[in-house]
Amino acid sequence: MPTARQALLDAALRALDDGPWRTVRMIDVATLAGVSRQTLYNEFGTKGGLAGALLRRAADGYLAGVDRALTAPAPDRPAAVALWTVRAARQDALVKALLTGHWAEGLPRPDRRPGSRGRTGGRPPPAPGELLTLVRDRMAAVSPEGTAGRCEIALRLALSCVIVPVPGDDATDSRALHLVREASRTAGAGQAGAGRAGAGRAGLSGPSRTAGGRSPR
Repeated sequence: MPTARQALLDAALRALDDGPWRTVRMIDVATLAGVSRQTLYNEFGTKGGLAGALLRRAADGYLAGVDRALTAPAPDRPAAVALWTVRAARQDALVKALLTGHWAEGLPRPDRRPGSRGRTGGRPPPAPGELLTLVRDRMAAVSPEGTAGRCEIALRLALSCVIVPVPGDDATDSRALHLVREASRTAGAGQAGAGRAGAGRAGLSGPSRTAGGRSPR
């Protein structure tokens, strides 16, 4: 049985499906969840606190999917991470916004001002660069050095598909994954000769604000 907090987050998502976040009322979320408005305020403090919790849950769900993708056999991990990233962003507008930093009209947005998370506090949702660093760290923890490098290349390619979406069907995904496999295999071979020190210096930054701004709504 879901907790009151889980029920409220599910209710907030249902309310968001019916209209833009600015029109979502706390009393409506509480009613949908079948709890009192006081319970809602006790859990999240403010509407901004509720928005932050929704975004953190979306980020956690995406990272859980990355963990599942990384249980694939080592040669298939780059493609598995790429496929999950593209599909997660396609299915959830909040995940897409967290990955790209581009917030489509009507979505809740993170409020990163000091003291803006309501009485309940809680960690802020990750910025794009922070989220991608978390993915990179997971890759490095489970993959040999060469595979981790290919996973990073695959993730960068997947993000280009997120920023410039392509039609979502199995045939399109199959073609995209073929390109990911070829590109990451070639890049991985080149990285292998660069040495362990060079790989340690390589970083993974989030998409630029300009690139995110070109994302279709």
